Amino acid sequence: MVPSSPAFVHLPALGDIDWQRPWLDFWRDPGQRVAQAVIAGLPASDALNRVGSAPVRFVSQSQLPPGEAYERHIFNTGSVPTRDNLHDFFNGLCWMRFPATKKRLNQLQAAEIANVGVTALRGPVRDALTVFDENAAFLLAPPLLWRALEARDWQRLFVGLRPLWKDAQLILFGHALLEKLVYARKPITAHIYRAQPAINSIAILDAWVANDLSAEKLASKPFVPMPVLGVPGWWAENEDFSFYDDASVFRPGQSAKK
Repeated sequence: MVPSSPAFVHLPALGDIDWQRPWLDFWRDPGQRVAQAVIAGLPASDALNRVGSAPVRFVSQSQLPPGEAYERHIFNTGSVPTRDNLHDFFNGLCWMRFPATKKRLNQLQAAEIANVGVTALRGPVRDALTVFDENAAFLLAPPLLWRALEARDWQRLFVGLRPLWKDAQLILFGHALLEKLVYARKPITAHIYRAQPAINSIAILDAWVANDLSAEKLASKPFVPMPVLGVPGWWAENEDFSFYDDASVFRPGQSAKK
């Protein structure tokens, strides 16, 4: 964890991030470099521009015109309005780490806005796009783990099949999910999206996900919820298997209810 410091003038909550958490393995390098730029006195938007390469430019939130849809503004201008908070900090990191996926999500959002406008009810595609952008995680896992996850059979997934997790890879994507895990709590749940390529290259995964996304697929809600602190090795408390007995977090699937 970066010690709390008066140097975090623009984003003091950065000092609360413990970069040694296992779920931050793929985020540690760019995240720490951006954090150092903030320590040097830059606002989040400037720090992101200085450190990373992204297909967009980060600008102050004040550059978003009143009444303009955020996603449409990004699509039309190639600039991302960015506040000095953890939510937008992690969003910027996502643009750096998953440029093709973020660009595809924005294209799909802009297309939906063009088709139906900005309304109080987003509709199934924009709802799914928002869930994906904010809370998705990518999982490559053996079929037995996938079947247990789809059945919400938590005891089998995390206890009975625990040895198989050494052959699984889970990458967090959603920036709201990453933000919530700064203050990790047992109920935090990701929307899991099934990955196909081995996650030994973020660039390959990014290209695959971007190509896989479509309005039709997202409208079908291709996600499975999973409490991420149940992942073996991610949270010390889950070494005691009674951790998984909490039905308010590890909610049984329909088959288990019958």
